[in-house]
Amino acid sequence: MTVSVKNRVIAIIAEQAVLDVDQVSPEMRLDELGIDSLGLVESVFAIEEAFDISVPFNANAPEQSGFDMTTVASIIAAVEDMVAQSA
Repeated sequence: MTVSVKNRVIAIIAEQAVLDVDQVSPEMRLDELGIDSLGLVESVFAIEEAFDISVPFNANAPEQSGFDMTTVASIIAAVEDMVAQSA
């Protein structure tokens, strides 16, 4: 399950960044990938839809949302936790 979550999250982020999947690695920051605030919100919606979860993310105060959207790895870890909790 972990690998599929990782691959799906990377695919979603790559799509938002208009990059190939192999150009996105877990240690990369979203700002390095050129994802702006709108892309961030679209990423959250895509993740929610892909995993049937509700991401606790507030675009107006992202640092207060409790969902770390700084790096690809932090998003993967948070989604893995949420998917495990919803199972």
